[in-house]
Amino acid sequence: MRVADFDFALPRELIAEHPIEPRDAARLLKVGPKIEDRRIAELPQLLRRGDVLVANDTRVIPVRLIGRRGAATIEVTLHRDLGGGNWRSFAKGARRLKPGDQLEFGEHFAATVIAKEPEGDVVLRFVEEGPALRAALEKFGQMPLPPYIHRAKAGDARDRRDYQTVFAAHDGAVAAPTAGLHFTPALLAALREAGIGLETVTLHVGAVLSCRSRSRTPRITGCTPNTALSHPT
Repeated sequence: MRVADFDFALPRELIAEHPIEPRDAARLLKVGPKIEDRRIAELPQLLRRGDVLVANDTRVIPVRLIGRRGAATIEVTLHRDLGGGNWRSFAKGARRLKPGDQLEFGEHFAATVIAKEPEGDVVLRFVEEGPALRAALEKFGQMPLPPYIHRAKAGDARDRRDYQTVFAAHDGAVAAPTAGLHFTPALLAALREAGIGLETVTLHVGAVLSCRSRSRTPRITGCTPNTALSHPT
């Protein structure tokens, strides 16, 4: 089986560059005895009292970085934390990079290329790690939007809000859990009023959307005792 077998035509004009407002005005396809076009905001009327929704409370970190290697502009997207300040990263123009190259992303914020992987990505080593690296990413990074959404190199400040869900609480994702993007505080209130339960898990989403020919295994890092007891496996 080839990845190309799943290709299909999607007109560029049908791809939204920003979410609809309010988010729960997005369309929802109800599948049953008949197919119905509905809205996300109608979810409380489509579920039953006592039903439980399970939401992913991962938070996307701004891992897209624009920097320089000498006079050349470099764009990288960090996608897998290897620990110790080391990250596997997608890089535009990765074939021109070599181990030992220094990439400058901002004042006192840089990384060194320490390896090139057979899959085509590279391993970067930052001086910072842990909270210090997260702080630098918050300052210099941009949100890692899917490749079908176009942005200028400077990015868009709205993406910091638009590419997070209302459930976002725990740093670690490099792509948003997209189904959760349609929920709003008003919709959550309506679900509670309708007797619909809500539990959370923490599932840090990897780079599946960033590079369609490579798969990454999502990491489940947290599950509340209530969630585990309510939904035994």
